[in-house]
Amino acid sequence: MADYAFTTLWQIPAPVAPIWTAITEVERWPQWWRGVEAVVPLRAGDAHGVGAVYRYTWKSRLPYRLIFEMETTRVEPLRRIEGRAHGELEGTGCWTFDEVEGITIVRYDWQVVTTKAWMNLLAPLARPLFAWNHDVVMAWGLAGLLRLLAAAPPEQKVSSFRPGE
Repeated sequence: MADYAFTTLWQIPAPVAPIWTAITEVERWPQWWRGVEAVVPLRAGDAHGVGAVYRYTWKSRLPYRLIFEMETTRVEPLRRIEGRAHGELEGTGCWTFDEVEGITIVRYDWQVVTTKAWMNLLAPLARPLFAWNHDVVMAWGLAGLLRLLAAAPPEQKVSSFRPGE
C-alpha cells in the first residue's frame, strides 16, 4: 500500500455557520462539488452525526474513480469533524473550522493509503501526479463552495417590536 498525507487550507470570506452546514450536508456535495459523483448514506449517526457512514464515489481530473466509505468518528459542532475511511482508500480525515474577523479558515487533513493494486504499483512514479490530482479535486470543492455561498440568501437579522416598549 502507498501512503499519502495531504493538508488543504481554504480561507473563505464568510462566517463559519453556512460553511459548516455545506460541509456536513455530505449528501448534497454532488450538487456543488465537481468530482463528487455520489454520496450514499449507509448508516445514520447520533444527533451530531457520530457513527454515520456514507459511501463516496469520486471522479478526478485523472481517468479513474475512487469509492470508499467514511465513518464519522468525532464531531465538535462548528469546530471539527473526524472520520475513518475504508475501501479503495483507507485512513483518516479531519475537517477543522476557525473563524477570525469574518474569515473562516477551513483545514482538511487527509492521511490515507491506497488499496488498488494498480495505484500501489504506480505509486513510486505517480505519487506527484496523485498529489496534484488531490489538489485539483480540493480546488473544485473550494470553487463550488464559494458558488454555493454566493447563491445563498444573506443572513437576515430578525428584530421584534412590541408596542409599549
